[in-house]
Amino acid sequence: QVQLVESGGGLVQPGGSLRLSCDTSASGIVLSRDFMAWYRQAPGKQRELVATIFSSGITDYADSVKGRFTVSKDNAKNLVYLQMNNLKPEDTAVYYCNRKGSFLPWGQGTQVTVSS
Repeated sequence: QVQLVESGGGLVQPGGSLRLSCDTSASGIVLSRDFMAWYRQAPGKQRELVATIFSSGITDYADSVKGRFTVSKDNAKNLVYLQMNNLKPEDTAVYYCNRKGSFLPWGQGTQVTVSS
């Protein structure tokens, strides 16, 4: 069964940090070959692209998170990370990872809540 597993979310105060992880080991994704991305969906809003990491390791970010979020990966461990710093209330959402451009079934996501 194809599976993407996100973890690391939680409740954090504005200005705080979280590190999300995406386990791709049960998905068939090959991180040295596939492009990966983090997405988020806030209540009542459409899912949006947050960050992309290409097979080469080159990264790209949505303007709203540029300079605050960093996407990285460990090919050997089949893990993709999203380091989120200086979090803002508007970052509150469920965060998902998936292959960029050719989606697999979505995982359960991980809830990030930024609130004082």
